[in-house]
Amino acid sequence: MSQKPFPIPVKPAEAEPEAAACASGEPYALMVLGDSMLPEFEEGEIIVVEPEGLAKDGSFVVAWANEEHIFRQLVQRPEGWMLKPLNPVYPNIPIEGDLKAVVKGVVILKKKPGRRRAMKEYA
Repeated sequence: MSQKPFPIPVKPAEAEPEAAACASGEPYALMVLGDSMLPEFEEGEIIVVEPEGLAKDGSFVVAWANEEHIFRQLVQRPEGWMLKPLNPVYPNIPIEGDLKAVVKGVVILKKKPGRRRAMKEYA
Protein backbone atom coordinates (compact mmCIF):
# COMPACT_ATOMS: atom_id res chain seq x y z
CA MET A 1 0.00 0.00 0.00
CA SER A 2 1.57 3.30 -1.04
CA GLN A 3 1.31 6.30 1.18
CA LYS A 4 0.25 9.67 -0.14
CA PRO A 5 2.72 12.50 0.42
CA PHE A 6 1.65 14.89 3.10
CA PRO A 7 2.12 18.67 2.90
CA ILE A 8 4.95 20.17 4.93
CA PRO A 9 3.96 23.50 6.45
CA VAL A 10 6.28 26.37 5.60
CA LYS A 11 6.40 29.25 8.05
CA PRO A 12 7.99 32.63 7.37
CA ALA A 13 11.27 33.15 9.24
CA GLU A 14 11.28 35.12 12.42
CA ALA A 15 13.74 37.96 12.94
CA GLU A 16 16.46 35.36 13.55
CA PRO A 17 16.75 31.98 11.77
CA GLU A 18 16.28 28.65 13.51
CA ALA A 19 20.05 28.55 13.87
CA ALA A 20 19.71 31.07 16.69
CA ALA A 21 18.58 28.15 18.87
CA CYS A 22 21.94 26.42 18.29
CA ALA A 23 25.07 27.10 20.28
CA SER A 24 27.02 29.98 18.74
CA GLY A 25 29.68 27.75 17.21
CA GLU A 26 27.46 24.83 16.22
CA PRO A 27 27.13 24.24 12.45
CA TYR A 28 23.62 24.11 11.00
CA ALA A 29 22.07 23.06 7.69
CA LEU A 30 19.85 25.06 5.34
CA MET A 31 18.12 24.23 2.07
CA VAL A 32 18.91 26.40 -0.95
CA LEU A 33 15.80 28.17 -2.24
CA GLY A 34 15.65 30.10 -5.50
CA ASP A 35 18.12 30.48 -8.35
CA SER A 36 20.35 33.35 -7.21
CA MET A 37 23.34 31.04 -6.65
CA LEU A 38 23.13 29.02 -9.88
CA PRO A 39 25.06 27.31 -11.38
CA GLU A 40 27.11 26.26 -8.30
CA PHE A 41 24.14 25.79 -5.94
CA GLU A 42 20.85 24.38 -7.20
CA GLU A 43 17.49 24.83 -5.52
CA GLY A 44 16.87 21.99 -3.05
CA GLU A 45 20.52 21.35 -2.22
CA ILE A 46 21.51 21.35 1.44
CA ILE A 47 24.28 23.64 2.65
CA VAL A 48 26.08 23.31 5.99
CA VAL A 49 26.95 26.64 7.60
CA GLU A 50 29.72 27.23 10.14
CA PRO A 51 28.65 30.28 12.21
CA GLU A 52 32.18 31.02 13.39
CA GLY A 53 33.89 30.16 10.09
CA LEU A 54 36.50 32.46 8.62
CA ALA A 55 34.85 34.66 5.99
CA LYS A 56 37.32 35.68 3.29
CA ASP A 57 37.24 36.88 -0.30
CA GLY A 58 35.38 34.24 -2.34
CA SER A 59 33.67 32.51 0.62
CA PHE A 60 30.03 31.49 0.29
CA VAL A 61 28.19 33.02 3.25
CA VAL A 62 24.84 33.44 4.93
CA ALA A 63 24.47 37.16 5.62
CA TRP A 64 22.00 39.68 7.03
CA ALA A 65 21.24 42.26 4.33
CA ASN A 66 18.18 44.28 3.37
CA GLU A 67 16.35 43.09 6.50
CA GLU A 68 16.64 39.39 5.61
CA HIS A 69 19.07 36.48 5.69
CA ILE A 70 20.51 35.72 2.26
CA PHE A 71 22.99 33.29 0.75
CA ARG A 72 25.70 34.89 -1.40
CA GLN A 73 29.41 34.91 -2.22
CA LEU A 74 31.53 37.38 -0.27
CA VAL A 75 33.73 39.41 -2.62
CA GLN A 76 36.25 42.16 -1.87
CA ARG A 77 36.49 44.99 -4.38
CA PRO A 78 38.60 48.18 -4.26
CA GLU A 79 35.48 50.08 -3.15
CA GLY A 80 34.81 47.57 -0.33
CA TRP A 81 33.11 44.25 0.43
CA MET A 82 29.96 43.07 -1.33
CA LEU A 83 27.59 40.12 -1.40
CA LYS A 84 27.53 38.70 -4.93
CA PRO A 85 24.97 36.30 -6.39
CA LEU A 86 26.40 33.80 -8.88
CA ASN A 87 23.39 34.31 -11.16
CA PRO A 88 24.02 37.64 -12.98
CA VAL A 89 20.31 38.57 -13.12
CA TYR A 90 20.48 39.45 -9.40
CA PRO A 91 22.19 42.62 -8.10
CA ASN A 92 25.32 42.79 -5.97
CA ILE A 93 24.76 44.10 -2.44
CA PRO A 94 27.45 46.40 -1.01
CA ILE A 95 28.27 45.82 2.66
CA GLU A 96 28.04 48.91 4.80
CA GLY A 97 29.83 48.94 8.14
CA ASP A 98 31.25 46.00 10.06
CA LEU A 99 31.69 42.80 8.04
CA LYS A 100 31.28 40.64 11.18
CA ALA A 101 27.86 42.18 11.84
CA VAL A 102 26.66 41.22 8.34
CA VAL A 103 28.18 37.76 7.81
CA LYS A 104 26.35 35.19 9.97
CA GLY A 105 28.16 32.07 8.80
CA VAL A 106 30.36 30.47 6.15
CA VAL A 107 29.24 27.56 3.95
CA ILE A 108 31.53 24.57 4.51
CA LEU A 109 29.67 21.85 2.58
CA LYS A 110 26.86 21.25 0.09
CA LYS A 111 24.96 18.03 -0.54
CA LYS A 112 22.22 16.88 -2.86
CA PRO A 113 19.47 15.15 -0.86
CA GLY A 114 19.21 11.43 -1.53
CA ARG A 115 22.60 11.20 -3.24
CA ARG A 116 25.34 9.94 -0.95
CA ARG A 117 28.24 10.82 -3.22
CA ALA A 118 26.93 14.16 -4.46
CA MET A 119 28.74 16.26 -1.88
CA LYS A 120 31.25 19.12 -2.09
CA GLU A 121 33.30 20.74 0.68
CA TYR A 122 34.36 24.39 0.81
CA ALA A 123 37.34 25.73 2.72
